[in-house]
Amino acid sequence: MKFKLIHDGRQRTYVLILETGDEVIRTLTSFAQANSLYACQFTAIGAFRKATLGFFEFAKKDYKRIDVPQQTEVLSLMGDISQYKDAPQVHAHVVLGKEDGMAHGGHLLHAEVHPTLEIVLTDAPFHLQRKMNEEVGLPLIEL
Repeated sequence: MKFKLIHDGRQRTYVLILETGDEVIRTLTSFAQANSLYACQFTAIGAFRKATLGFFEFAKKDYKRIDVPQQTEVLSLMGDISQYKDAPQVHAHVVLGKEDGMAHGGHLLHAEVHPTLEIVLTDAPFHLQRKMNEEVGLPLIEL
């Protein structure tokens, strides 16, 4: 992974370029941990070798896994990074385009980059905290 800080003031903006084989959630989490980032939003475009998406099933309080085992274009990837249990937590949603023009979308659980993923990440000068919401079954941002 390569990165460059492109704005530094009260709000910092980074460009991250992920390369073939980089796992998106793990890489973003590591970057956030290393740079103490706990109130970020990000967008990205690029391509994946394979991905696993999720659709949250409220009755089960768990994600239904949707495997996308082929090369796809990342048409839209957006999300945030906040703090949960003293660590950064990445929350991302994605729309993937397949070779035939069909699209799949959902919560991004896992993805391997191929050949690149271009991320623009903006960090605010404060922390966003998550707290487990037992009724929903997810850690939600608490303002």
